[in-house]
Amino acid sequence: MQDPPWYHEGLRFECTGCGACCTGDEGYVWVNQPEIEAMAAALGIEPAEFERKFVRTIGTRRSLCERPDGDCMLFDRTTLGCRVYAVRPRQCGSWPFWASNVRAPSAWRQTCRDCPGAGQGPLVPLDEIERQRGIIQI
Repeated sequence: MQDPPWYHEGLRFECTGCGACCTGDEGYVWVNQPEIEAMAAALGIEPAEFERKFVRTIGTRRSLCERPDGDCMLFDRTTLGCRVYAVRPRQCGSWPFWASNVRAPSAWRQTCRDCPGAGQGPLVPLDEIERQRGIIQI
């Protein structure tokens, strides 16, 4: 039998809407065709146009584009929110419970330093953390 993960009692998280997870350091937001189609529909454009404007190819995968400063192209600097929040990619919706963020207590502490909502708010139970962690491997 396997030992429970270090976070078996749950972790606290409540999104503050600060946009820190959408801005700053460079990175990848992996997207698939259904996500592209949903985001395109949310913006009222065709998927092909969405891909031309907002998607880049990295090897055999696709990622949302970023501005030169690392901010996601879909982050609205005026409203400080995501232009497609209701249909954002799975990767975005599973933040901060990525495998890389919960692999060790030290990784979670760093996530709490980077994200003002991590470590705050209601306790997220183990089963929900595990569900979100399993959505995409980051």
